[in-house]
Amino acid sequence: MGLRDDLRRFEEVGEERRDDLADFIRYGDLGPSDAERVRIPIKIVELPEFVYDFRDRGGVGEGDPEPGDPVGAPEPGDGGDEPGDTPGEHGHYEMDPAEFAAQLDEALGLELEPKGKAVVERTEGAFTDRARVGPDSTLDLNWLFREALKRKLVLDFDESFMREVLRVEGIDPDTAYRWAREERIPVGRKWLVDEYADIPCEERDRWPSIETVEAELGRTPIVERIRREGFDHLPIRREDERYRHPEIVEERQKNVVVVNIRDVSGSMGADKRELVERTFTPLDWYLQGKYDHAEFIYIAHDAEAWEVDRESFFGITSGGGTRISSAYELAQERLEAYPWTEWNRFIFAAGDSQNASRDTADRVIPLIENINANQHVYLETRPGERAGLGRHARALTDHFEDAEDVVVSVVNRPDDVIEAITEILTREGEET
Repeated sequence: MGLRDDLRRFEEVGEERRDDLADFIRYGDLGPSDAERVRIPIKIVELPEFVYDFRDRGGVGEGDPEPGDPVGAPEPGDGGDEPGDTPGEHGHYEMDPAEFAAQLDEALGLELEPKGKAVVERTEGAFTDRARVGPDSTLDLNWLFREALKRKLVLDFDESFMREVLRVEGIDPDTAYRWAREERIPVGRKWLVDEYADIPCEERDRWPSIETVEAELGRTPIVERIRREGFDHLPIRREDERYRHPEIVEERQKNVVVVNIRDVSGSMGADKRELVERTFTPLDWYLQGKYDHAEFIYIAHDAEAWEVDRESFFGITSGGGTRISSAYELAQERLEAYPWTEWNRFIFAAGDSQNASRDTADRVIPLIENINANQHVYLETRPGERAGLGRHARALTDHFEDAEDVVVSVVNRPDDVIEAITEILTREGEET
């Protein structure tokens, strides 16, 4: 094994010994990760490397001693017999959002299949479509031959047999034509007239009846005659011409825009902010990994709403009141740049269910109903408080009881995070 094999082996060991994905989401340090890279702690020693042995830098055993020379005392070292108290550097297993999404699918049994909306380009596929016009170089000869052959099979008949029918006593071209029509023999009247004119008069009563001709000669099927005799020509017509051109294939990009909304009023303490981060951050990673192109909008609100960057979203606090509708109004305004026909849209809101009087019923619910989205989520977090939904969460639950695209979830401790993520993504998967 070479050094590359050794390195790959250590990477495999790291993957095997990393923290469980669900435990990492519940309790792990999300700080080392960022929007493009998920870093999960692993239980692994450092990779082996060559280290210079400083014991070979002079001291006992150096030089050319003579027999009987005294051995010097060992020099003081920088170690000891007692274990050190300095913490070691923790290793991490790194994955991008796509790998994170795939492994979360496997861990939670998710089956989300994103839908492509925006047509980003039209590409030319195989030459499988045909048109009546086109350059000569694209003329479909196989099609032309096939259509001509089909016509020959339909229009052809046993000419030798029909010539003998005209030699039946009492038969003239008109009588032969009527009989042929009854027998579904595709012979033309003009052909019969021309052939009858070429038959000598003494031969026009060779057969007593058509039945005698059939019994003596029989009719040879067209396929058998083609196999035996071949054919000299095919009835090719201009209307049979078809020209090949490439199939036009629409390439649709799977675009997603995620609006994260968080209550930053004074009641949203550090413990609540942490639970919001533990839920929203994996959702961001997951959706970024699932879609071709993902954009994120972060909105903070108290009584008013304003847009913030990702770094500020989970830490910002204020002392104002709470009016949740202000955040949905700003979200509605920002989403005008992301048409519903071209973008998948998710709106994740979080808070402790406190809201201004009548704001939920008069403003928030109508806004949710008017903003098209794959999923509207409200995440309630009230750690340490008594069980049961708060006022805002209860109003949403009651109003949207039968709505598949609205989810109200409760996260009051880290153990609730995975259940909430599963509920959100499973419901979204059913809806799409």
